[in-house]
Amino acid sequence: MPFEELADFIEFFAESSTELTRRHFENECFTVKMFASWTPTFYINLGSPYYIDLAKHRYLVKADQDILVLRNSTIERINQPFDNIFTVKFYPGGLEAILGLSQLGVVDKVINLKGILPDSLLVKMKHAINFTERVELMQCFLLNSFRKRRNNDHYLAMVRDAIGEYHAADFQLNTSAVAERLFITSKTINRYFHRVVGVSPKSYFSILRARNALSHFIDSEKQFEPDDYGYYDMSHFYKDQMKFTGQKLKEQGI
Repeated sequence: MPFEELADFIEFFAESSTELTRRHFENECFTVKMFASWTPTFYINLGSPYYIDLAKHRYLVKADQDILVLRNSTIERINQPFDNIFTVKFYPGGLEAILGLSQLGVVDKVINLKGILPDSLLVKMKHAINFTERVELMQCFLLNSFRKRRNNDHYLAMVRDAIGEYHAADFQLNTSAVAERLFITSKTINRYFHRVVGVSPKSYFSILRARNALSHFIDSEKQFEPDDYGYYDMSHFYKDQMKFTGQKLKEQGI
């Protein structure tokens, strides 16, 4: 879990396990598909080269290369069983709040982290003895950066509040209703989301709803009720998931 001061900006830290990967995939390569979430993400490479598909292009990420991508569309990572990647996933706007870097400049790009993080930090991350030590190193750097530039950015705060209102209402509100709860106009909330996230609140809210609904559906299909997420019926839910994933649920083995 992120430090308390960073919890509003970082969703999680993660690291792949080479031992578990080899156990499940033996010597076969495999792919990891990540759907749109408009979340900036660091991938620090602790292992071998791998490929990543983004915006209809395939990129080779070298063994000594660490990258930043924005999950504004479906991204697919082509892995080998011996790959080892440390991940930092930010919430929308989190990168700007902590490092002063707008995520709008990251859309459909693979950015080299050497231009964003100090070389000394990346070297220490790769030589750390375990996941816990890597998290500690990264958090200390990010927290120090955040404290230096903390200024309670109004745009970012308003976007976070809007997302919170949408979650609190169980994904039932439209953009106008969220704006009304924050005492701002629909035009204003649209401007704020485009500035911080890079997409309209309507589009971002639909992604949040689709991701949460799909997770619930996979975990407990028999208990799933589409109207819990603002869907009219199962047909409406299936149509939205098709739009979100690009595939029918049956094609995904669900």
